[in-house]
Amino acid sequence: MRQERWNAGRIVDQTDRVFVVTGAGSGLGLATGHALARRGARVVLAVRDTEKGRRAAAAITADTPGARLEVRHLDLADLGSVRGFADALRADHPRIDVLVNNAGIMAPPRALSPQGHELQFATNHLGHFALTGLLLDLLAEGVDPRVVTVSSPNHRRGRIAFDDVDGERTYSPMGHYNQSKLANAVFGHQLHLRLTGAGSPVRSVLAHPGYVATGLQRGTSVRAVRLLYGRLLSPLAGKPAEGALSPLYAATEPGVRGGEFIGPDGAGELRGAPTRVPLAPRAKDDATGRRLWELSERLTGVRFPFPATA
Repeated sequence: MRQERWNAGRIVDQTDRVFVVTGAGSGLGLATGHALARRGARVVLAVRDTEKGRRAAAAITADTPGARLEVRHLDLADLGSVRGFADALRADHPRIDVLVNNAGIMAPPRALSPQGHELQFATNHLGHFALTGLLLDLLAEGVDPRVVTVSSPNHRRGRIAFDDVDGERTYSPMGHYNQSKLANAVFGHQLHLRLTGAGSPVRSVLAHPGYVATGLQRGTSVRAVRLLYGRLLSPLAGKPAEGALSPLYAATEPGVRGGEFIGPDGAGELRGAPTRVPLAPRAKDDATGRRLWELSERLTGVRFPFPATA
């Protein structure tokens, strides 16, 4: 008998588990939080726009009465907001079971974070790096604890310009997006190695949603990207609920191992059921990993509780 392809209906019961999902006000994050709430999880919807977050919570509750949701403000581009979010969460929760590092922005005009870092690198990578470090002790108290970092197939096109990471000399909207997605992949892999070396119960897993029809591409400053993804390829795009399958699998499936990269099984990894997909060799390069880790600790001021050279 042919085995049914994995879908959200196969998520095991998540009652009493606490999930934090960043960027949960719309798109992939909302679909992820919705699916988890349906399976009984308590879901913290971490959002930059709290009014949008409240609307998202209302939509989930309308479908799933009794859903246990919290809407909390988090601006990943601002390290002060990241620390404030972590402190407030710590005051209310003795443990977190899963952190889903989902939020992201794509190819905007060059702008800087409040701390002076290129906005995509700050939002997509540095904010999640800092958030993970600040919550790691709460995750270590969790049940089957995991950090799921959402990257992209674009990480395979990325290069980390360590001598110009903020694009001060040369800025490319898509090039710096790809850089941030490679940084996600490097971070997730390095986190796995360091957690394993430290004997931590927390697993680090990477995921990507494939090509999903969300508002991500509409925010780009690159007209060709808007045309390609927003119009020409839109018939190929999956809905957010489909794109959320890979992060959901990474976050909940019992057999997932630390260090794995989960993406769609269809052609070009654009759509499909979750499966293990390859990381680019540069995402697993030790020298790149050490250099990015040290840079990220310096830029965020957040140090993880294991050696930087683990």
